[in-house]
Amino acid sequence: MKKILVVDDSALMRRVLCDIIDNDERFHVEDRAVNGLEALDLLSRKSYDAVVLDVNMPQMNGLELLRELQKRKISVRVLMASTDTKEGAKTTLDALELGALDFVHKPNNAMDCRTDAFKNRLIRVLSAVAESREPALGKSFSMGELKTAKKMVELVGRHAADVTGNKIVALASSTGGPRALQSVVPRLPKNLKAPVVIVQHMPAGFTASLAERLNSLSEINVKEAAEGDVLEAGTVYIAKGGKHLNIQAEPGRYSIHYTDEPAREGVKPCANYMYESLMDSRYDQVVCVVMTGMGADGTEGIVHLKEKKKIHVIAQEASTCAVYGMPRSIVNTGLANQTVPLDQIAQEIIMNVGVK
Repeated sequence: MKKILVVDDSALMRRVLCDIIDNDERFHVEDRAVNGLEALDLLSRKSYDAVVLDVNMPQMNGLELLRELQKRKISVRVLMASTDTKEGAKTTLDALELGALDFVHKPNNAMDCRTDAFKNRLIRVLSAVAESREPALGKSFSMGELKTAKKMVELVGRHAADVTGNKIVALASSTGGPRALQSVVPRLPKNLKAPVVIVQHMPAGFTASLAERLNSLSEINVKEAAEGDVLEAGTVYIAKGGKHLNIQAEPGRYSIHYTDEPAREGVKPCANYMYESLMDSRYDQVVCVVMTGMGADGTEGIVHLKEKKKIHVIAQEASTCAVYGMPRSIVNTGLANQTVPLDQIAQEIIMNVGVK
């Protein structure tokens, strides 16, 4: 049984969250804390399989606690659960950069937390977080790493300059993905000879902030994909949360088209739709990249894509994944051409699609 620490300043919210968690036989709420200071004291003395952490609390809030845990080199698996995560996408991304593995939007009213939709989402994500590898301590992609990445791009680019063919990169990620993408996207050059489309499992309202943050770190152009966007080489398109992204063929070009089918694999956007939309494309090859995440999204789509298109599949290596679910699923099919650590994914993308 997994031991859980719940940190929230609202007594009613703590009760509701604890009831939901304790109602699942896989989990037991071992301790409760009313703010970051109480949680810090507990985490300094005890270990837990996961921490459910609020953002807005007196004395020490959730972000301050995450920073203090990093400073003291205390590694914990954290799931953010806050009303801030609905509108405060920046706060959520800050939490993910500081080591939180995933998040759920907590309704403003504690009674609304008793809906099946919220209960199922909380337990599903908590399960993935509790089973995940503990996050690496330290900061995300730094300017120093960016300089190193540029040198790597120049080196790899010299070897990839003669890569031929009209290609596209299609990447799928979930739990642990926003942080992991910071080790991939900023390492891609602006003269990459292919467009990159990304399905990162996130609700509506968060993917625009994710795209802005990645764009600020990168030389390659990064944007949240808009309906009708024409795909261009050297641009990264991130699927909007809450819609399914498809690549639509038009005379002489390809564009983004969103559809509103129900969630698939329990997620929306779902990478399977993205991969399947490329089945009848005229691309010479689709470079499929499957990164950290729970479940098996991407596998079915890639299996179907393989029936009609030449593909090259890159899977993230297990020890560098927060959650080795999606990559494991595609590796188990035997379709993965490469299994590489997170910090080598960008160079393998460059080697496969080339630079202009």
